[in-house]
Amino acid sequence: MLIPVALTLLALTGGAILALLGAGSPAAVAHLAFAVGIVPLIFAAMTHFVPVLTRTGDPSRSIRRLPVFAQFAGLTAVFGMQGWLPYAAIYLAAAVDLVLALILLRWIFARARATLGSPHPGWRWYAGALVFLILALLAVLSTLVWPEQWAHWRLLHLHLNVFGLIGLAAFGTLPVLLPTVLGKPDPEAAGWLRRRFWLICIFVVLLALGAATFWPLSVMGGALFLVLVLGLIVRWIRRFGLRTLLADGASCALLAAACGWQLCLLAGALHAFGWLPARPTLWAWAAAFLLPLVTGALSQLLPVWVWPGPISSERQRLRALLVVGGQGRSVVFMTAGVLFLGGLPELATILSVSGLLWFVAGLVRYRQFRP
Repeated sequence: MLIPVALTLLALTGGAILALLGAGSPAAVAHLAFAVGIVPLIFAAMTHFVPVLTRTGDPSRSIRRLPVFAQFAGLTAVFGMQGWLPYAAIYLAAAVDLVLALILLRWIFARARATLGSPHPGWRWYAGALVFLILALLAVLSTLVWPEQWAHWRLLHLHLNVFGLIGLAAFGTLPVLLPTVLGKPDPEAAGWLRRRFWLICIFVVLLALGAATFWPLSVMGGALFLVLVLGLIVRWIRRFGLRTLLADGASCALLAAACGWQLCLLAGALHAFGWLPARPTLWAWAAAFLLPLVTGALSQLLPVWVWPGPISSERQRLRALLVVGGQGRSVVFMTAGVLFLGGLPELATILSVSGLLWFVAGLVRYRQFRP
């Protein structure tokens, strides 16, 4: 797990710095962050959570290696977009990622079938996220057959990834992860995930198809998604209390990520109406949603991955180290998202990089706790 995590943080930081410097093509820089950073991290999270949700054993070594293979495929795509490899490398990378996603999806279904009793409904969200990733990759490969529809395939690819893959993976994890961060049970989490799964899938389809064909559908899907996530945020506040949520650096970051998602759905509606350009909206989504999500989740999960097994004093010390500054980082990331939308990308990028380096600085110190 440590190799995908390290490369994810490196890819996110490198992508932000390259964007600040204006180096590299926009597509290559974006895919450095997403294809090399986020997609492999999602794969790694799935290999961690699915055995827990299905009460089955640890994944095999071959399954644990899938995130690393995905990072190599992502790098291949980045090199193709940058012109360092033939453009056909993009299609090769998409085909490889497609095979990896199919392998992981088959493994998830096998684990769900092997569960004694009923598996936790969260597993369906990971399976659904992979289905949307597969569709997004097929959209890339479809440009080989229908190149004249490239613009439509590109929009489908983008929205299926942002709202399908990342959206389902995130909101399939947050209702379970946030109570774990706080050390307090949430008996309603499983019911929420069970009842909302198909609704979210419908919203994603509306968003993606609307963005590619008829924008009012996209606005409708985004509005419904916004209402559903707002309900989750309100439920958290009622159950745990706002003061409790803000007191822990990891839970504060996860709450900020959910709020950042709402901000960017509103910005997406403004983009659909032609009042905001697309690129600032995408970078605001990365700053206000993705960065607090990644840092908040890693604050809780990385100590478990470094020291698996029973709770130990070393794991608790590492977690305490990682959550320090979580509240401040959340403010920095949210501010960066607003600045992206406000037309101040340089300052927004500086804040995003600063928040990431703040988190990485805590990670550098973890070596002193290594057994």
